[in-house]
Parts: sequence; structure tokens; C-alpha cells
Amino acid sequence: MTWEAGADLVVVGTGVAGLTAALRARELGLRVLVVGKDGASAGNTGWAQGGIAVVRPDEHDAGDSLHRHVEDTLTAGAGLCSREAVREILAAGAAAVERLRGAGARFDASAGGALARTREGGHSAFRVIHSGGDATGAEVQRALSAATREGGIPLLERHCVVELLHGDGGAVAGALALDAEGRPGVLHAPAVLLATGGLGQLYAATTNPDVSTADGVALALRAGATVADLEFVQFHPTVLYAPDSGGGRRPLVTEAVRGEGAVLVDVRGRRVMAGEHPLEDLAPRDVVSAAINRRAAETGAEHVYLDATGIGRGFADRFPTVHAACRAAGIDPVREPIPVTSAAHYSCGGVVSTVDGRTAVAGLYAAGEVACTGLHGANRLASNSLLEGLVVGERAAAAVARDLRSGLLVRRCAGEAVVPAMPVVHRGLLQRTMSRYAGIGRDATGLAEAAAVLDRAAVVRPLRTRRAAEDASMALTAQALLAAARLRTESRGCHRRTDHPATDDLRWRRSTVLRLDVAGRLIHTPGGIERTAA
Repeated sequence: MTWEAGADLVVVGTGVAGLTAALRARELGLRVLVVGKDGASAGNTGWAQGGIAVVRPDEHDAGDSLHRHVEDTLTAGAGLCSREAVREILAAGAAAVERLRGAGARFDASAGGALARTREGGHSAFRVIHSGGDATGAEVQRALSAATREGGIPLLERHCVVELLHGDGGAVAGALALDAEGRPGVLHAPAVLLATGGLGQLYAATTNPDVSTADGVALALRAGATVADLEFVQFHPTVLYAPDSGGGRRPLVTEAVRGEGAVLVDVRGRRVMAGEHPLEDLAPRDVVSAAINRRAAETGAEHVYLDATGIGRGFADRFPTVHAACRAAGIDPVREPIPVTSAAHYSCGGVVSTVDGRTAVAGLYAAGEVACTGLHGANRLASNSLLEGLVVGERAAAAVARDLRSGLLVRRCAGEAVVPAMPVVHRGLLQRTMSRYAGIGRDATGLAEAAAVLDRAAVVRPLRTRRAAEDASMALTAQALLAAARLRTESRGCHRRTDHPATDDLRWRRSTVLRLDVAGRLIHTPGGIERTAA
């Protein structure tokens, strides 16, 4: 090893969950070290457009309540949410938002001075607060990054965590990382928080940035933790369609555009969501994405249109990010409909953890999109994700502090830190395979074929570069996702099996849980995590 560093808590990730945790841990007197693959603002948080879903006690729609927000979340989650987790996280939302505002985050205000609110798919009320019209994530990231710098919290930029290290008894003792020049080093810590974001780069078309390569899921699996609900990948219904865009991240057209009155129409001008759901264009995302794909197939087109012309000239002020992306593509959304399609957007599953971020491995915590707390179930309710990052990030930091004080976490000498060798798959092949066989519509034959393709293409290589480490994470997580999707022989939420179109509550009202055995093979935990609506 060519370098080393130490802390009480190593936070892997620089998004809302990671930086919130780092700030709270510093307040609690912990020595904190944040690690990011790129700069401080890289990650999914900065791209979040819609806002933060929260019922604030002093400002909310008549008749809206925490109870209604909970019920909307449970409905969207299609029977796989943990009611207890939903209640705890959402109940802590208003206080979390106030702390975020105290850290310098600015939100849009209405004419009367109250925070402006919009409505998104699946919500029964206007409860989504926003910033910069459609730049909420960017403002949250700015405020948290500034607070982190001002607080003097050290940040290792352009450092890639390759493996978690263990001490005596199997507890986490730190992490092995590569610096910006690819030199290996050790981060010593009795606690590691994974806040690495999502897995959108498993697919050829995604709203996620380049850093979203499923690192946290793979690190947790290899460390002995369990993962759940990986089959539930939410495809955002509306990303800007460009026929020559190729793969990679595509500009998001926030759901709030439909919240302000835009409607989906097909290439023949017919309403897409009419008769599909009682909420029509504001139906949950899985419903809208599936309807878009069906209508596109029926018409032989690769896209549908989002007609926002009724919003008028105020479009650019309300949605400046979307407006700029449209104009860059040669589209004037004030005068013409926007061509849109669906793309991989959010992972509803992840590392099994509590609402305090604890996992099954001592010293390992998870928060944000990488975690599976039971909040999202089979389909995330729009704009619940930033809220979860704020709440669980803070709670995870508090849990680490408590666990350190109680003696549950102690500094251990890490075992030998050796750069591991893992199976990797060519990224382009993996993305094409996952998009073809593990997108919105899936079946047993295609899922088995995808697993076989990736298995045949896998080559074991030492993870001496960030690219190799990412490709290894993607290869393992893709196989885990395919295994979970094969196991769940029903359609529920954003998991749609064309060979099993019905929902089977008798057999499948439970989370699909996977882990690695001692030989490194993925195995299913019988019984999973049973979910109830009680």
C-alpha cells in the first residue's frame, strides 16, 4: 500500500445522504472522511429536478397530512413497503428540510411568501417543494457541499473504493481505495457508510451520471451483507428523446411538468394515459412508463410526446433546466410537444438496512439510493428520494456515534489489504444486454439468456483501475438483478414480467433477498422479508 488515512467514519459518496451524514457526524464529534470518485458535486443528487416531498405542519394543502403522504407512498410501493419505515422516514421529513434550510439551501417561494409546492405522479396533494424551478437537486448539492467545505470535513476526491476490509470477527475495519493516479491505499475506520447512489449505468439509456455504477451494492455483497428488491428498477417515464443520442445519461424531463398540466400524446396525437389509470398523466411512474412503451410499440415509434404547450411562456421560468435541454436539442417546448421516452432512473432496492442505516455487517452502514430501508417498496413515490437521503443520512451518523459509544464498534487491525481480482464484463455489452432483457418488459427466457451472456463474457482481472473496479461492480450487480428478476414470477410495481403479468400476493408479498455464499456465488435467502400493509 502506498498511502493510508484514518477516521471514526468513512463516508463513501458525496450526494445528499453522504454529505448529510458527514455533517451530522462532525456535529456529534466524530472524525469523518468523505470519499468520492469524482468531484464533490458528482452523483445523482445534483440531477434531481422535481423536489422534496414533505408535509410541513405550517404549510400544506387543506386536507393533506402525514397520513396521506404515508398512504400515497404505500400505494405506489405496491405492497412491498415497510409501513413502519415509511412512517418513521416521512415523519422526520419536515425537521430534515428545516435543517437543510439552516445549512443554506434555498427553496422557491409563492407570492404569499410560503414555500411553493407542486404535485407529481402518485401524490394526492401539492406537497413537493422545489428550488430553481426544476433544479432542486443542484441546490441541495450546492448547500451541502458548501457546508461540508466550511465545516472543514476532509474530502478525498477522485478516489475509488475497491473493497471493504475486515478485522477480527468479520466486522468492517476500513476500506481499500485507489487514488487519482491509481495507487492503492487503506482507509482505516471502525465504521463505513455506503452512500454511493444507484445503478443506472447498468443500462444503455439512463438519467444517472457516469458514476452510478452500482459500486455500493457490490461492495456490500462482497462484505457479507444482504441485498433486496434489486429487480425493482424504476424507469423514468420522460427523458428527452434524441435519435442519435447513443447510450449514457439522457436529460430528464421532470414529472413536475405533468404536475403543472402537461399531457402525454402519441405520434398520432392521441392521449397516452386516458383510461390507463384514475390519475391519468399523474399516475405512478411504473404505470406511465409501461403505457408509454406499449403505445410506442403500437405506433411503431421509438417515443411519444409530452405536450406542455398549455403551460405557456412561463415554462422557461418554472422549468429552466428542461427548457435549456430542449432548446439545445432544437425543440421549443412553449410551441411544440417534447419527444420523450423512458430510461433507467432509480433503484428501489439495494443493501438491506434499517432506517438508522445499519446493515447485517458490524461497522457497515448504508443510506440513500444504495440502501433498501423499506421506504420505496416495488415502486418509489416521486420526490421521496431526496427526503430519504436527508433523514437516513442523519440517522445513520447518529447510529454510528451511538454504536461507537456503546462499544459495538472498536478499531480493529484490518487484514491484509490486497487489490482483489474479480470478474468484469465489457461495459457496452453489459449495458446492451441489460437493456434488451431486463428493461420494463421481462420474461424467463430473456433473463436466463442475459445471465448466460454476461457469464460467458466475464473475465477475471485485478481491480487496479477505477474502470476495472466499476466494471466488476456492474457485473456482480447485474447478475444479482437478473437473479432477483427471475425469482419473482409475478408483475408488481416497476417489475413487469410478460410471462407472469398478474400480481401474486399469496407468494410474492415479500422482498427478494440475495447474498453471496463463501464461494462467492449468489444465493437466495428463503422467505425473504415479508411485507404487510398493517
